[in-house]
Parts: sequence; structure tokens; C-alpha cells
Amino acid sequence: MTVGPDREPRRIVVAVTGASGALYAVRLLKACLELGLRIELVVSDYGRRLLIDECGLNLKVEELGAWLDRTYGPSARPGVVQLHAVHDLADSLASGSQSWDAMVVVPCSMKTLSGVAHGASTNLIERAADVTLKEGRSLVLVPRECPLSLIHLENLTRAARAGARIVPAMPAFYFGPRGFDDLADFVAGRVLAVLGLPHTLYAPWEG
Repeated sequence: MTVGPDREPRRIVVAVTGASGALYAVRLLKACLELGLRIELVVSDYGRRLLIDECGLNLKVEELGAWLDRTYGPSARPGVVQLHAVHDLADSLASGSQSWDAMVVVPCSMKTLSGVAHGASTNLIERAADVTLKEGRSLVLVPRECPLSLIHLENLTRAARAGARIVPAMPAFYFGPRGFDDLADFVAGRVLAVLGLPHTLYAPWEG
């Protein structure tokens, strides 16, 4: 997947669910906007609650770009965001006739993981993930749960066998992180790397 001035903006579906770790989603969204990506954003009910509780971002009263400016300062973010209703199964993201390059569920709750692994499609996040898999596109799941039960492990295996890439929210420390944002950037960077997208969110290991 390439990004450049001679290419159309890449279209990425980003889903935020109710697992603790909303900062992982925020830092990924920030990086995607700075790359000039087109983001189709879907947030579950509990995902909205965690964005408020953990990050102070209320999508009902404030746009993501305005919140990023207020929180991190104004910067060049040529990408665009389209917010979709999580319970609208008539949305365009529910159809395989729509095209997008990849989908990321970050953080991915165990409830959402179960729905994806079993093709439940009870909301737009699960349905879009189902479409992503059946159309042979890249699906990245970022689970954030500890400890993991056998049910969780089996669902992760089931999703991986169906074609999903599993990027656990396990930040590294070798690059000398100075705070939570750096730790979240590591996970966001790993997601971008899996999708083949360039980033400078952390320094690579050099031995």
C-alpha cells in the first residue's frame, strides 16, 4: 500500500471499541491523518464512552481535528475523516461493492473479537470486518485484554485463520519512550507497518 502525491488517498476503516486503550486509537488516527489517508471511522457505544473517559474526546460535541489541535497543537493533517453510525447496517461500509484498502479495529474488545471471529455482523463494525475478510482485504485487530482466556485465544486463532492480522497492544521499551503517547505510537506504528504504510512514530531496532 503506497501513499504519495500521485496517488488517490488510501481509504482505511478504523473502528474503536470498548476495550480500555482509547489512546491507541487516537494516536493511530492522528498518524493516518498526517499521512493523508481517508478514514472511515466507526465507534461503538462503549468506544465513545472510553474516548471521553480516557482521552477527553467527545465525538458528539467536537470534531476529531479540532480535538487534535487543542490537545497536540495545530499541524498539517491532509487526511479526512468520515464518521459512521455503528448501528446502521444499511451504511455503505456494510457492502462489499464499496472499496477500501484495509480495516483496523483499535482497541479491539473481546466482544468485538468474538463477533468478527464468528461472522456475527450484529453492528457495522462486525459487518465491515466481515466484508473486509470476504473481499480479501487487510484486517488488523488490536486486542487489549489481560489475562486472556482460552475462549479469547481460540477466537484470536479463528480470526487469524480467516485472514486477520493480530497486533496486540503490547508496546516495546527499547526505543526509550518518555510517556504514554510514545507507547501508544509504538502500537500505532506497528499497525501502519503491517499495512505497508511509512511512519516515523518510533525508531527501529538497530541491534
